[in-house]
Formats: sequence, C-alpha cells, structure tokens
Amino acid sequence: MGIELTFIHWIYLIFIFLIIGFMVFKRDTTLVCLVGIFLLGLISTASVVTAITGIFNSLVYAITQLLSTILVISVIVALSQVMTKTGINDVMIRPFTKFIKNPTLAFWIIGLIMMVVSWFFWPSPAVALLGVILLPVALRVGLPALGAAMAMNLFGHGIALSGDYIIQGAPKLTADAAGIPVGDVLSASVPLVIVMGVVTTSIAFFLLKRDMKKGKLTVSNQDIKEIEKQQATETTGLTTTGKQMFAILIPVLLIIDVIGMSLFQLQGGDATALVGGTVVVILATISLSAYKNDGLEKITSYLIEGFQFGFKVFGPVIPIAAFFYMGDSGFKAVFGNTLPSGSQGIVNDLGTALAHIVPLSGNVAAGTLTVVGAITGIDGSGFSGISLAGSIAHLFASAIGSGIATLTALGQVAAIWVGGGTLVPWALIPAAAICNVDAFALARRNLVPVVIGLIVTTITAMFLL
Repeated sequence: MGIELTFIHWIYLIFIFLIIGFMVFKRDTTLVCLVGIFLLGLISTASVVTAITGIFNSLVYAITQLLSTILVISVIVALSQVMTKTGINDVMIRPFTKFIKNPTLAFWIIGLIMMVVSWFFWPSPAVALLGVILLPVALRVGLPALGAAMAMNLFGHGIALSGDYIIQGAPKLTADAAGIPVGDVLSASVPLVIVMGVVTTSIAFFLLKRDMKKGKLTVSNQDIKEIEKQQATETTGLTTTGKQMFAILIPVLLIIDVIGMSLFQLQGGDATALVGGTVVVILATISLSAYKNDGLEKITSYLIEGFQFGFKVFGPVIPIAAFFYMGDSGFKAVFGNTLPSGSQGIVNDLGTALAHIVPLSGNVAAGTLTVVGAITGIDGSGFSGISLAGSIAHLFASAIGSGIATLTALGQVAAIWVGGGTLVPWALIPAAAICNVDAFALARRNLVPVVIGLIVTTITAMFLL
C-alpha cells in the first residue's frame, strides 16, 4: 500500500491546487510558493527558525539547480546583441533572402530559419537577429507582417522552444521536477514536438493563405518603409570581410558543438557548458575586433545586458521551482531527513497513494498533463510553471506505473506553446514588436492552429504511453 499520507503530503497537494488556481486567474504565484515552503518546513521540523531559513535556502537550492541554464541564456542574449549592433547578423542571414520569391516560400523559409537559429540563440534574441533582415524581404514578396510574425512565432517560440534541444533550459526544468534524466525528456519530446509543429504550422499557413486570397491581409508600401527604419546598426571597426568571417565562423563553431555533444555524449549541464563557453569566446572575440580599444568595456557591457535579461526571465521561475523541488530531492537538501520513515519523497508518496485510490489510465493522465501545462502557461512565461508539469507527470506516472518521460514532455510542450509565446498576448511582444503588428491580433491568429495542435499531440501521447 506504500506509506500513509501525512499532513506534509496534504499541504504539498493543497498548494499545487492553489498555484494552479492563481495561474488560472492570472495572479502571481511567488507568495503562494513561499508560504508553501514555509509550511512544509514548519510541519516537518516543528521549528519556526528552520522554516524561515528554509525559504531562503530553497531559493538558493533552486538557483543552484537553474544557474547553468540562466547563465547560458544570458550569454547567448549578449552575443545576439553584439551581432545585431555590428551587423554580423545581417551578413549571416542575407544569403537566405535570395530564395524568398513568393509569400509561400517566405512563410516556410522564415519559419525554418527561425527554428534553427532559436535552437542555438533562444527565440526572443533570434527574433531580433532575423526580423530586421527577413521581414522587409517577406513584405516585398507579398507576405503580410502578421504572416511573418506567425512564422517566427510558431517555429521559434513554439517548435524550437518546446523542444529546446541545444540549450536544454526547458527540459532541465521539467526533468528535475519529474526526477528523471534530461535525456529521457529530450527523447520523449521528439515525436510530440514534430506532431505539434507539423499540425500547427500547416493549419496556420492554410488559414493565412485563405485570408490573403480574400484580401483580409495585405502588404502596403507604408508597411515596408516602417520596417526598414528598424535596420540601423552601430558604426564599428569591423570591416565587411570581418563581418563575413564571423558570419561563417559562428555557425561553424556552434555546429561543431552539436557534433561534440553527439560524439562525447554530452547532455544536460555538460552540453550547456559547451555551448555557453563557446558563446562567451565568440562574444569576446567580436567585441575586441569590432570596438578595438573599447572592446574590453564592451564585453562587460554586453554581458550585463545578457545577465539582466536572464534574471528578468527567470525571476518568476525561481520561487515556483523552489517549491516543486521540495516534492523530490530539494526537501532533503533544505530540511534534512525530516519526512516520515519509509517516504520516497512527497511526489512519489502521492503517486503511490493515488494509484490505490483512483484507477488512472494513460489517456486520463495525458489529457490532464496537457491541461495543466496550458494553465501554467497562462502567466505568459512558459517557464514559470513547467516545474509543476514535471511534478504532476511524476505523480501520475507513479500511479499508472509508466510513461513518466512522455507525460513530462507533453506537459512541457503544452506549457511552452501556450505561455512561451504563441497564445498569451503578453508573451508575444518580441515577435509582434519586431514585425510591427498587434500582439493580440497575433494571439488570435495563432489560437485555432495551436489548440488543434495540442489536441492532436495529446492523442499522439496517449498512443505512446
């Protein structure tokens, strides 16, 4: 029958529902998570002092677990900034524009380039890198700005971010919460990301072409002029030859990183460190080459920009991740061996109990993970709630006896597609701003394709469990 549930288990479960409820009503969950951590510590140790210090120590634990992810995203954003300011991104992307001959090619080529670049740079920086170059080209061949925004948004913030195969920020969060290796989540997410991506982009393109034929979406000369104003770069000491050299060198080095990951079987933190170290070297080299005597100061300046972005994005993530780490290994690290004798961790205990109370099936579990993932994305982060998805996947997998990797990946895909930047308007601002379109209009345009994609992906997951 497993261990009997105690007050600690019920408190943890109650706070899971509270967090979901606050997310549904679009309220911040930081205070809820901190109160939950305090109560878990107070009940388990019977010490107010330990409970209070546990709040701080849980945040330290969460930051420690997430630090490599925060840092690699920060340095990648820093690199994207220096590439944009020096015009290297212009040189890097310009050759692809010769293949964009009509609206159809514009949609798919922009989307595919965005997906690949987002794997290495993350979607928000990738939008900045690509938008100023590819958007004017798309407009000239007849693809409306809203269509270009959809392509960058669905392929970048949707497909690339929901898999996150290179930087591995999203799968690390969900894998840690589920208590499984990052590689398991990466493998399980492949079919789900493919199904979600193919279904969503195909439907989006069909609806886009339909409205273009009806004249609902058009391109004006004013649209082209407005976008071209955004293409300003700084004057630096980097020559055209230098820009061309870096435009070739950067993707070559990153591809070598990917090959190295495969050859040396690097995953998780090791893979992140390889990409992060390479990016820092490239950033330093470009800054010194472009700014000469000011290069040393520019390296620091761009790193500061990157760190500000990284901690701003992960600020809401740290408290909620701290709470969900308490469901597994984090509890012992923060509060010691204070769980009841025989406990396998709060989440494991709840899963075992659930298996004896409710005859859960794989279909019910899959449907629930999609809904939970979507709800956690309502806050517009996409990342702040995926720890919850991983924790609930662990809970359900313990109950049904299998499928933890698939359930974890499904929750991750749902959370990222909704909150990472395809449905929630305030998460669409990067793509909408670059393309000079309304974020709410972009969200409405994405709604039907993404919802249908989530339904088909959930059904697919049911067969994989």
